Amino acid sequence: MTTTFIRTLGEIAVYRDGESIKLPASRKTRALLGYLALTARPHRRERLCDLFWEAPDDPRGALRWSLSKIRPLVNDTSVQRLEADRERAALKGDELSVDLHDIAAELDAAELPVTRLEAIVALLGETVLDGCDLPDQSLFQEWLVAERRDAERLRARALQRLGSHPDLMPDRALSVIRTWSELEPFSTDAANHLVTRLTQAGREIEATTAREEFSARFQKAGIDWVPQPGGAVVPPAAPDPITTARQYQARQKIQFCTASDRVRIAYASVGEGPPIIKAANWLSHLELDWDAPIWSPLLRQLAVDHQVVRYDERGNGLSDWQVDDISFEAFVTDLETVVEATGLEKFALLGISQGAAVSIEYAVRHPERVSKLVLFGGYPAGWRIDASDEQIREREAIMTLTASGWGADNPAYRQIFSSTFMPDATAEEFAWFNDFQRATTSPENAVRFLSAFGDIDVRDRLAQVRVPTLVIHSQGDQRIPARTGREIAASIPDAEFLGLDSDGHLLLGREPASQAFVGAVHEFLTRD
Repeated sequence: MTTTFIRTLGEIAVYRDGESIKLPASRKTRALLGYLALTARPHRRERLCDLFWEAPDDPRGALRWSLSKIRPLVNDTSVQRLEADRERAALKGDELSVDLHDIAAELDAAELPVTRLEAIVALLGETVLDGCDLPDQSLFQEWLVAERRDAERLRARALQRLGSHPDLMPDRALSVIRTWSELEPFSTDAANHLVTRLTQAGREIEATTAREEFSARFQKAGIDWVPQPGGAVVPPAAPDPITTARQYQARQKIQFCTASDRVRIAYASVGEGPPIIKAANWLSHLELDWDAPIWSPLLRQLAVDHQVVRYDERGNGLSDWQVDDISFEAFVTDLETVVEATGLEKFALLGISQGAAVSIEYAVRHPERVSKLVLFGGYPAGWRIDASDEQIREREAIMTLTASGWGADNPAYRQIFSSTFMPDATAEEFAWFNDFQRATTSPENAVRFLSAFGDIDVRDRLAQVRVPTLVIHSQGDQRIPARTGREIAASIPDAEFLGLDSDGHLLLGREPASQAFVGAVHEFLTRD
């Protein structure tokens, strides 16, 4: 088997068995290759079109052309590294080598010689995907800017390790640490290293000047800093325990399993600790959730102490969109399929919104698999159940509006969500919500989901739940009233109920109720 290496530091290049392969002249094709290589996860074709091509053109045709140019660059007779079907495209990260990924793994190693650290610092001084900027494609350009910032942070790590290396000559160490402090001007670790090195070198005037400059800079920025006294070199600081959304996004491994009707379901796992599976609910995307003001803070905090497994509903996110069956039974079957794919024998189960009913049904069918059950914003019966003719007409009108307004800047459609899902959201959060809708599913599937939710009915299953259950509901939820949550808790044997001080059916990560939710879930799951 041939080896394929992709260089993304500097101008993008592809090497096969050490020999450079000529790349297409198209900047967008080279940018697409770099994006697929660095993300190393599947992407919906619609998302790639949004990233790289303007709507008035033929984005799907342009994407097909670019993929056709990339395929011979990375594939060979024995390995198909580019996977592309009608719905998704991905470069298989485990079948090729990418320079940034390799360097990140090296920097996690316990020991590296000075020569290798020097080489890594030099490599990271190159611009990520130099020459691949697409100023007219804002989504791609935002991603590229963030990727370059991550590379700078990686270079800072390399500089820190190199400057602290015992085999590095003192003058060179001082130069390296000075570069580190310039790259990260608000790093207290870099400041301590530089002041200490200057003091050790007998350059007291420079050390005093640096100490005063750092103190003024940190004070202005509101950063607490106590200069380290002179003496031994300050050891490298422990890694920052706060993991960013982009880091979690990069760490998760997206996989696929196949339901009984051959629908492919995308699922992912991130974090370590006791496992918790989040049943899918409407509006999710395994990749884009990490940028979401409603999901990202919740997922990050749960992943601190747990292995969090989640998946995209069929017809939604990275799972297959072109499906024949969107129904409650299919939702339950998909959860069963994901559970078997993970190989987990026992786990906590989290159900949000309609995912609560799915979780209830699963817990009744498989009580031996569920250690604890957490339900948020749930309902046991859909909108068609016991509804009046007027209520049905109202819901059908919403479905008609959804068909025309999905993902669009439609004030009438937006009002539906502003008054029910996230009443306290800002204009920027609603703008994000519009884009998120378009990226998560199609208008046709959105209508099918709304219809399927109307048929949910697990009322007779509540009394059959035999696992410890915590029911959480926003007290001011205007989509699913809090009394519905209390009724669920009253109907499940020994269930607990917690009301949150929020008006949202979906919690915004910035509101205090989100922290209360995570705290309650953590306390419940860790309780004996």
